[in-house]
Amino acid sequence: MSTHNDSRHGHGPRHGSAPAPAHAHKHAHAHHRTDIDWEVMATQLETGGDVQLPALRLAAARLKELLGPDHRVRRILDVGSGPGVMTCVLAETFAGAEAVAVDGAPGLLDRALARAGRLGLGDRVAVRHAELPEGLAGTGAGTGDGEGDGEGGEGGVGTADLVWSSKAVHHLGDQQGALKALAGALRPGGLLAVAEGGLPMRFLPRDIGIGRPGLQARLDVALETWFEEMRAELPGSTAVVEDWPELLRRAGLTGARTFTSLLDLPAPLGGPARSYLHAQLTRVREAASDALAEEDLRTLDVLLDPGAPEGILRRPDAFLLAGVTVYTAVRPAH
Repeated sequence: MSTHNDSRHGHGPRHGSAPAPAHAHKHAHAHHRTDIDWEVMATQLETGGDVQLPALRLAAARLKELLGPDHRVRRILDVGSGPGVMTCVLAETFAGAEAVAVDGAPGLLDRALARAGRLGLGDRVAVRHAELPEGLAGTGAGTGDGEGDGEGGEGGVGTADLVWSSKAVHHLGDQQGALKALAGALRPGGLLAVAEGGLPMRFLPRDIGIGRPGLQARLDVALETWFEEMRAELPGSTAVVEDWPELLRRAGLTGARTFTSLLDLPAPLGGPARSYLHAQLTRVREAASDALAEEDLRTLDVLLDPGAPEGILRRPDAFLLAGVTVYTAVRPAH
C-alpha cells in the first residue's frame, strides 16, 4: 500500500499516499476486478507519488507545524508505505528522525530502500514487512538490517512519535479496528495522520470534444461502484459511517483536526503527469468497465490511444487538480 493517487477513495495508486487503489496488498478475492497486486503496480505507484510531491511536501510541513517546535520527533512510521515516496518526504521534513516504511509487499519495500539511497537518506530510512493491521500488533517481521532502529526489531514495527497512513485504511475490512491499531503504535503525545477521502481528482474539461460531455462525473460513479464491491469483498468487511474525526476519537485519540493539501498542475501538463493520468485511466478502463456505457468506453479508448491527438498523452487541455485530505489526532500523554 502506499501513497495512492486516487481520485477520492484511493481506488488506484497510493501516494507516495488517485483514481486507482492501494494498501492491504493481495487479497484473494473471487472477483478479479477488485483484486489488486501492488507489486505489479510498483512503477505506477512511485511515478504517481513523484507527481504528487508538491502536495505531499505541503502535508508533511503541516504535520511538523501541528507537532510544534518543542515536540521531538525521533521515529516515524509510514504505514502502507508502498514504494516509500512519503517515507522519504517525512525523513526530509523531520531532520534527525528515523522514518520506517511499513508495508505488506516486499518488492515495494525494496523500492523504498532504493529511493532512500538515491536521495541520500539511507541512514535514516528503514523498512518493516507487515501485513495490516495484524503487523502493528507485533506479528510483522523486520526486513531491514535490524540495526539502529531502536524499536520494532524482529516481531513488530515498534512505536513512533508520528504515524502516517495514506489510502490504506479503506483497504482493510474493519476500518475502526485498523485505526485502533494505528493509534496503538503511537507513543504518548504522538500524532496519527490518516489521508483518506478528499476531493475527486479532476483532469479534463466537462466537454472534451469526443463522446458525451461530463465523462469525469460518470467515471466517479463507476469508481464508487468499484469501491463498494472492493470493500464488500475484504475479509471482515464492516460498514461504518466514514466520519474520520469521530473514528479517531473512538480509537482513543484526542484533538482531531483536518486539513487538505492541494495539488494544482495546470495545462499543459508535462510528460510524467500525463503518463500518470494514462495509467489511472487504464485502471479505470479495467476496473470499472462494467459500470460504464459503451459510448464512454469508446471515449476512454480514444483517451488511452497514444497516437490520438485527443488522447491524454497529447491533448493540450489536460490538467491535474486534486486534494490530499488528512485527518490527525493525538494520543493522550497520560
